[in-house]
Amino acid sequence: MENGILHVDMNNFYASVETLYAPEYRDVPMAVAGDRESRHGIILAKNMLAKEKGVKTAEPIWQAMRKCPDLRLLPPHHDRYARFSRLAKELYCRYTDQVESFSLDECWLDVYGSERLFGSGRDIAEDIRRRVKSELGLTVSVGVSFNKVFAKLGSDYKKPDAVTEFGRKEMESIIWKMPCEELLFVGPKAAKTLHQYGMHTIGDIARVELLVMRQLMGRRGETLWLYANGLDDSPVQGPGEQEDPKSIGSSTTLPRDITREEDVKATLLALSESVAAQLRRHGLKTREVQLTVRNGDFQEIQRQTQLAAPVCDSQSLYQAALELYRRENKKWEVRLLGVRAGHLSPAEESQLSFFENTDGLQRRERLENAVDRVREKYGDGSIRRAFMMEKTRGEGD
Repeated sequence: MENGILHVDMNNFYASVETLYAPEYRDVPMAVAGDRESRHGIILAKNMLAKEKGVKTAEPIWQAMRKCPDLRLLPPHHDRYARFSRLAKELYCRYTDQVESFSLDECWLDVYGSERLFGSGRDIAEDIRRRVKSELGLTVSVGVSFNKVFAKLGSDYKKPDAVTEFGRKEMESIIWKMPCEELLFVGPKAAKTLHQYGMHTIGDIARVELLVMRQLMGRRGETLWLYANGLDDSPVQGPGEQEDPKSIGSSTTLPRDITREEDVKATLLALSESVAAQLRRHGLKTREVQLTVRNGDFQEIQRQTQLAAPVCDSQSLYQAALELYRRENKKWEVRLLGVRAGHLSPAEESQLSFFENTDGLQRRERLENAVDRVREKYGDGSIRRAFMMEKTRGEGD
């Protein structure tokens, strides 16, 4: 099989999920948005009809309504999106155990070992497209290629409900003619730099000498050169490979760049809750918290701090991560955030520090263990922090 890497992108994910519960909105311009009464409420997602009217993700509601006066707005339901994301991944795992999440609605699959059972990469992509539609009621666009970067270019090439295969023969004839902004991790600032040096297409990047790209843009320039030349060799990481056995982490690529600390805090809290839940599930505690921050131009920092005592509660992780973020004070437009727990030890062997408020720490751990049990029984959306619910209602305030 020549092309065995797939990138599956669920089309208009939030909006498509909402129309499963409210089908009357399927054939009208519709968007999922924050609180309409909020002065700064924003569009979180839109359907194709709204997109055709010029409505864009992350723009203010008032601006979207000016473009499309008959736009219908629905509030977000994040528990629904998490459920359908999980169901889609379960479907992908019928074809391969090498499934790597890129975001809530995007995954890479390595199907090189599945040809005898299911056919070529394109055959598998078409089958996944049909099954997602028939079993989940949603549509996907699938890119098929020989590496992850070109597979993602393929899923973006035709939308919605399509399969695009980019082999080596399409690299010069199609991919190199695309604007450089289409390449993974080329944000507005990187694109501006590339344009200043006369690079406007992916082919322009590919044809520059590697040494020159290093001199112009450093490590980021080398990465983009490799991507443009089809030399990305990063593997699709299955669930057991995505976590370092000596650490547990969670990260998210945000749908839009964020700058306000309130948005950063909401994201860090959600990530900390995810990491803490994983720690408790594995019967572990951590004494080290690591923060990863990446901006839209692929610049990244990683910082870590040691904790006074081993913990497995989200508040301890969150406070440590937030302190690291504030200490760095980069003033970036943030595209990715990650929280990772290191220096793990079995919970029963962990010793509390004499300097910690052990009663408060143990109360938090007991409370979060109880929350785990409720969520396991009734779903992730059954209990949410008031802080997170306020962010959902007033997204973009």
